[in-house]
Amino acid sequence: MTKLGEFLKARRTALGLTQRSLAQKLSVEASHVGFIESGRRKPSLKLVARIAETLGLDPQELLVLAHPEARVLLSPTESKPRTTQAPSWQRFIQNSALLARHHVTKGELQALEHLSLLGAAISAKEFLAILTLIRDIPGHK
Repeated sequence: MTKLGEFLKARRTALGLTQRSLAQKLSVEASHVGFIESGRRKPSLKLVARIAETLGLDPQELLVLAHPEARVLLSPTESKPRTTQAPSWQRFIQNSALLARHHVTKGELQALEHLSLLGAAISAKEFLAILTLIRDIPGHK
C-alpha cells in the first residue's frame, strides 16, 4: 500500500465510509477506490479534487501524495527566479508544428513560460506533460 493509499483509507474509515460509499460519492466504481488505496492506480487530477472535497482534505497535499512529481510546481524555490528564458523554452516556443499539433493556446503558453522561469531545465516532452496536467484541472477550459 502506498502513502496515498494508507492516507485515503485512514481518512475514509475515520469518516465511517466504506469503499463502496466513497465510490458512490465520487461517481466511480468501488473497485477503483480499492485500486487507488492499494497503490495499483493513481487518481486523475479531477478525481484528486473530488476526493479532497469529499473527504475534507487539503487538495495540494493530496495532489502531492498522488503525483509526487507535482511537488516542484507547488513548493517555493530556494534559488533566485530566472529572469531570462531557458534554451529549452526557446526551442519549445519556436516549434510551431509541435504547438499546433497540441493546440497550445496563448494562455497555456503564458502559464508554461512562468514555469520555465523557475530555473529547472524542462524538455519539450515535460512541457507537454505539464500542459496535460493543466488541462485536466477541474474548471480549466
